[in-house]
Amino acid sequence: MTESSPASRPAHFDPRGWPFFWMTQAVGRYLRKLEQHLKREGLDVARWRVLMSVGNRQLGVSEIADLAIVKLPTMLKLIQRMEADGLVQCAPRVSDARYTDVSLTPAGQEACDRAWTVANAIYQTVFHDIPAEDEAHLNDVLKRVFERLG
Repeated sequence: MTESSPASRPAHFDPRGWPFFWMTQAVGRYLRKLEQHLKREGLDVARWRVLMSVGNRQLGVSEIADLAIVKLPTMLKLIQRMEADGLVQCAPRVSDARYTDVSLTPAGQEACDRAWTVANAIYQTVFHDIPAEDEAHLNDVLKRVFERLG
């Protein structure tokens, strides 16, 4: 633990010494930047999450909700709006009709490609000079944090 962690000095806690502060700050800044750039493409972060989650495969609505970190009722409404916009198509799952599978339409694939270009440009700007081993280490640490929060 760092000197400013809550367990060692709660009276003098500095959030800048707490990893969760930097995780939320980084994600917040990334999402604001992503939203700004996606808007130019007629998209938003919620639609981007669906497009990136589905990609070239079929996924169930609950699987998309899990990947996108969105509650199922909210995801259902979003999928319905995206279906009305012609970005996704929904069909009962062949193996179990109680589930709905979602796939991208040609317009959805085009939107996915545009969204990927935007997201990848931000990624390249941020990570272009960070060594691959540092990025791999960051991913490993964040995965362990995620699993421990499980």
